[in-house]
Amino acid sequence: MSLQEVLMALGDPLVELQVAPRGLDVAVLDVVIMDPDDVPDIRAGDLALVIGARGRAALPLVRAAGARGAVAVAVKVDGPVPQLRQAAVDAGVALVAVRPEVRWEHLESLARAVLTAPADNGEVLGDLFALAQTIASLTGGIVSIEDTSSRVLAYSRSSDEVDELRRLSILGRQGPEPYLKMLRDWGVYQLLRSGEEVVRIDERPELGIRRRIAIGIHAGPTPLGTIWVQEGDAPLTEQAERALLGAARVTALHLVQRRNEPTAAFRENLLASLLDGRTDAESVAGQIGADPGKPAAVVVFTSRDESADRTQAELRRAELTGLISVHAAAYRRSALVTQVGARTYVLLPDLPPGAQLLSLTKEIVTTARKHIGLGVRAAVGSTVSTLDEVGVSRQEADRVLDAMGRDLDADVATLADVRSRVLVSETLALLAANPRVRDPRLDKLDGELGRSVLAYLDAFGDVRSAARVLHVHPNTLRYRVRRAAEVSGVDLDDPLQRLFAQLQLRLG
Repeated sequence: MSLQEVLMALGDPLVELQVAPRGLDVAVLDVVIMDPDDVPDIRAGDLALVIGARGRAALPLVRAAGARGAVAVAVKVDGPVPQLRQAAVDAGVALVAVRPEVRWEHLESLARAVLTAPADNGEVLGDLFALAQTIASLTGGIVSIEDTSSRVLAYSRSSDEVDELRRLSILGRQGPEPYLKMLRDWGVYQLLRSGEEVVRIDERPELGIRRRIAIGIHAGPTPLGTIWVQEGDAPLTEQAERALLGAARVTALHLVQRRNEPTAAFRENLLASLLDGRTDAESVAGQIGADPGKPAAVVVFTSRDESADRTQAELRRAELTGLISVHAAAYRRSALVTQVGARTYVLLPDLPPGAQLLSLTKEIVTTARKHIGLGVRAAVGSTVSTLDEVGVSRQEADRVLDAMGRDLDADVATLADVRSRVLVSETLALLAANPRVRDPRLDKLDGELGRSVLAYLDAFGDVRSAARVLHVHPNTLRYRVRRAAEVSGVDLDDPLQRLFAQLQLRLG
């Protein structure tokens, strides 16, 4: 992971970048503790946390870390220390200032969590920090994900004002005891441990605490942690509570993955294996708690993002996948999400009669545009009767998305909606792949003549209708059609020649 990604995940209020003489794209391979009383054990690619020395006292350690190839050194500072900045520049190592009140063991744990996040190649995509940012976008709030011991595992970045409880939690310290006692007295923690219920907690201005909603994270009956959403400067979104339900289910997969890597590695490729026919539907259904005899469908998404910045594109893709996962989990507990190349596939099993998958898909695409600023295309496969038929649904969805990538102008569609356009698009793709199957006479038509003939044929020879499409006078179009026939030698009165001319000109 790059230093930029690590810093973006941790961010304020824990750390602040001072200098980065080698840039922010350098790879961080490990997090190590550096103590003034020990012999430095630093390797290339390390992020060194300097404990036991702060400010100017850390100068020798900054130089030593740079000499041994560390990419960054984290030092506690009470204010500006220009000597440290210069030492870091001279040593070629990034200097990260750590706020004095941060606990080192907490910072180390969070940094390791960022570095050891699961790879973006399966059902659970992106890391907890990316997921926290996604939840923040969907709820309009400020998010913290905690384990059962109330230790913060990840949190969202925010420009809004954070309250005292969130600030202390991120710093690895407990919130105000009167407030925590109030939560216990109200039975909030009991509710969060007992089931999937969004809990609302009113603000307490006298304690500096803002309004919150929260939900427990569970694996079956076992509590794994909690997601807290603090209201910022603006009210939470209308869909905040529904988004939080989906987020809790997705986060549970992340936390189970941390506890049981072999099982998680198997689950990561579960959907991909089913779609490729390498795993049978019964096995998948048993793993996700679905009924293989009930209807299911596949939806596929792809980003329109063409950013040349690979790091930025990867971050946006992880955020998009998190957003898709949250919506899918809120819709169906047993939903699976996996990435294959540039496409993200969603399996929605156990579908009820009349399931509105098109509405769900449009909501995801709209939300991605609104909260991530990302254009997304999506295709919805047909609902099949049983889980072992999802290959048919996936094939349909892929066909529609392929057509969108070629010449079908749509953001969301099903094959039933655009079947004729998909069939024509696939026919044109075959023509494009086989240059031998062409009428060379049509190559003699320039762009203007070609467009005019195509508009004329699309309008079934209705000159006035075609002229309106081209914004020309009907007589102008009549002249162009006659001229095209003279130049090319194509007989537009012959139905077969008209048919092939229409296809080939559309290919152009």
